[in-house]
Amino acid sequence: ILQRLSFVIHSLGDLKSLKKLQIFLANMTYTRSLDNATFIHPATFYISGFYNVPYAKYYYIFLCFVYVLTVLGNSFVMGVIFLARVLHTAKYIAVFNLAFSDLCGSSAVIPKYVEMFLFDKQYISYEDCLANMFFVFFFMTLQSLTLLALAYDRLVAICFPLRYHAVVTKTAMAVIIGVIWVFALIVFALLVGFITRLSFCRSTTVDSYFCDHGPVYRLACSDVSMNYILAHVGVTSILYIPLILILVSYVCIGFALLRISRGADRIKAMKTCTSHLILVAMFYLPIVSVYISALVTSIPPNTRIINSVLTQTIPPMLNPIIYTLKTNEILQSFKVLYRRAKLIFAKEGSVISIVKN
Repeated sequence: ILQRLSFVIHSLGDLKSLKKLQIFLANMTYTRSLDNATFIHPATFYISGFYNVPYAKYYYIFLCFVYVLTVLGNSFVMGVIFLARVLHTAKYIAVFNLAFSDLCGSSAVIPKYVEMFLFDKQYISYEDCLANMFFVFFFMTLQSLTLLALAYDRLVAICFPLRYHAVVTKTAMAVIIGVIWVFALIVFALLVGFITRLSFCRSTTVDSYFCDHGPVYRLACSDVSMNYILAHVGVTSILYIPLILILVSYVCIGFALLRISRGADRIKAMKTCTSHLILVAMFYLPIVSVYISALVTSIPPNTRIINSVLTQTIPPMLNPIIYTLKTNEILQSFKVLYRRAKLIFAKEGSVISIVKN
């Protein structure tokens, strides 16, 4: 009967009544399916997204373009690092991990975001919502902590140049990256796990553009004190502490550069840090400013969503461009690989022509 009512209302074009009926249907679903459960979990969440934004579809199309560039750029960086033996060093293990986390982080946000809002599929199942929450935050953590690992690499390279190859080995960097993965996995498995301990008996409308942790747990009608604590621990451990440690490392690098007597050597050492500094600024400044602005003043929902989406999607697109343009090793390795591939194809072409003759 409810499905027939939905069809009739949709045929008449009364969108407000249709939205109300869809929310009613969603609420009916989770009440029926979880009558005997200890925790009340909704069948679906409704992701609100933008509210009355004209020409929003052009914004979603722009994000599709950003995603294509992100995939191409990060795949290019990973491919060059994988194929060029000269780049099989400790530093480029971290750069490869950053490119991979950028690619996966964008893949966790943009395709689902575009599908929901460009094709009007704003209802997401409870399980898919938790999976979306986990992967978005997991890869954001990898990005943040990998930038910290690269700061450690630059700190040792400039402050202890004679000990660099003994301290920052491929094994040491692989262990650091492995620890980062395990840490991110544990933190966000706990974060998402505690969401499953909540009951949702009121609204299921998430005031965000994805299954964001804060907007989701605030919908619960049970005690959320542990979720509140974990949220602040998570933000501190993946944003503030890494940023502080990176700033401290660059203060140490600054003092080390001042001790270099020759200006040319100082500039050469500084150039090795420029690409990393740009990546750090692009990643941390927008995210930290969004969090601080939310604490200090009330930001309109549409403005907050646009800022947050661009903060999560633009840096992964620009990172490979900056690393390619600012890092001479990647450009030189690509040129070598290109010449080698060209030579192989030329040889294959000559062999085929000889066989044909």
